[in-house]
Amino acid sequence: MTIALTPFELADRIRRYPAHGRVIVALAGTPGSGKSTLAEWLCARLNADVPDGAAVLPMDGYHFDDRVLEARGLRARKGAPETFDVAGLRHMLGRLKLNEEDEIAVPVFDRDLEIARAGARLIPRGVRYLIVEGNYLLIGRAPWSALRGLFDVTVMIEVPEETLRERLRRRWQDHGLSPHEVTAKVEGNDMPNGRFVRDASAAADFIVS
Repeated sequence: MTIALTPFELADRIRRYPAHGRVIVALAGTPGSGKSTLAEWLCARLNADVPDGAAVLPMDGYHFDDRVLEARGLRARKGAPETFDVAGLRHMLGRLKLNEEDEIAVPVFDRDLEIARAGARLIPRGVRYLIVEGNYLLIGRAPWSALRGLFDVTVMIEVPEETLRERLRRRWQDHGLSPHEVTAKVEGNDMPNGRFVRDASAAADFIVS
C-alpha cells in the first residue's frame, strides 16, 4: 500500500530504513514536479544528521547526446523515455549498490549546455543514503522495469497537471525560448512525457504531494 508523506516524514523514514548497506532511494515524478528540488532538500536534511552521509544521483546524466538523438530522429523528443541510456544507468546503480569502490564518478546533466558531463560528481563509499531522481525510474515496462530491484525505497511526487504546465512554461521561458517554442516544448514533449510517467509507473512505497 502506498503511503502519503510530507517531505519531513519522508526524510525520517529514509533515515530509519533498516539496511546494513547503502540505501538507494528512487524519487520519481513528471517533468516539472520538483524532483531535483526535493532530492537536494532530502540530501541536505539527511546530511544535517550525518555529514556527507547522503548524495544525489540525477537520472538526467544518462541522456543520450544530441548527436545520437539527431541520428535516430529523436532530437525533438529529448527527455522522452527512449532518449536515455537505461542500461548504462542500471549498471551504474549496480556498482553503487555494491559499494565496493572508494568513490564512483557519475555523470550530471548540464542544463545550460544541454549535455551530460561525464564524471561530474563523485559518490564516496561513505555515502549511506543515495537519492536517485528522475522521471522514469518507476516505469513498469522494459527496459525501465529492470531498475526496480536496485531501489530500497521508492517515492512518487504528485503535482496537479495545471501546476506542472505553468512551471514548465516558466522553465522554458527562462531559457530564452520564444512563445511558440515554449508551447511546442511543453505541449509536444513535456506534458506527454508527464502523462506517460503518471500512467505507466508502478506503485511507489510513498507519495509526496
